[in-house]
Amino acid sequence: MKTTQFLLTGLVALFATGSAMAQQRPIRLVVPYAAGGPIDVTARALAERVHDSLGTVIIDNKPGAGGNIGAEMVAKAAPDGLTIGIAATATNAVNPWLYRKMPFNAATDFAPITQMVRVPNVLVMNAQSAERLNIHNLPELIAYAKKNPGKLNYGSGGSGSAGHLAGEMFKKEAGIFALHIPYIGGNPAQLALLSGQVDFNFDNLATAAPNIRSGKLKAIAVTTAQRSAAIPDVPPVADTLKGFSIDTWWGLVAPAGTPHDVVMKLNQAFVTALNSPETKTRFAGLMAEPVPTTPERFGDFMKSELVKYEKVVKATGAQVD
Repeated sequence: MKTTQFLLTGLVALFATGSAMAQQRPIRLVVPYAAGGPIDVTARALAERVHDSLGTVIIDNKPGAGGNIGAEMVAKAAPDGLTIGIAATATNAVNPWLYRKMPFNAATDFAPITQMVRVPNVLVMNAQSAERLNIHNLPELIAYAKKNPGKLNYGSGGSGSAGHLAGEMFKKEAGIFALHIPYIGGNPAQLALLSGQVDFNFDNLATAAPNIRSGKLKAIAVTTAQRSAAIPDVPPVADTLKGFSIDTWWGLVAPAGTPHDVVMKLNQAFVTALNSPETKTRFAGLMAEPVPTTPERFGDFMKSELVKYEKVVKATGAQVD
């Protein structure tokens, strides 16, 4: 009898120790983009802030294929809460329509945790060009394009990029034509705008902000549905074209099948971190607005974005093999 009690006591202690060890295992947060960019920076900031509630969160950068490589790793990971990742506009809304073959199903392979941030895109013109053409706001840009068909062009970081999709959506909603000129990346596209090679761009606000402040670029409108706190004097495109909304977002997801209680524990920790004044201040430097949500709300949002971008991507004709 004593021997049996001793064995049972030992097993209980072993399981208790194993459970404690499991809780101490670090969480891997897969960022499907290179280190140093806004998504990576915000992920690292949150990883620091959830240390007390979740323990160590290790950032694992897995860039490539427009974010698909990293997203696939999350989709195919064990649903135990120890591997989570970033879902972004590209990986979970654009790429499913842009790539002929996808290594994961954006609609079914992830368990949403919370949206993290929203970053406005902004329609910008070369300030000298805007002055020369007497364009000071969005209605004047649209009016000029209609009066001078075929004279405007716009640049982007490449076919299927956020800037390209925003430009095509704008053209369709405004009923105008502007020639799309794709460049190899956002920086060359901005340089083309600054040098006057193109008339306007839809650029990420974080990238465009320094040249807006210096007066080299004129901010015409932001692409968020409402005004952005980062640039409150610039009206949204939606003030002129009702319902226009196309911004950059990203959030946290786990593999599909992750237990609900695990998802909720992750949600609580990250939402608390997103709501902290320190996080808001740090993200403001990146022109990023924290958007903490429930898993259900983030899931519904991603579904709506997936539907929206199907129409936008197909309208451009862009496709990647």
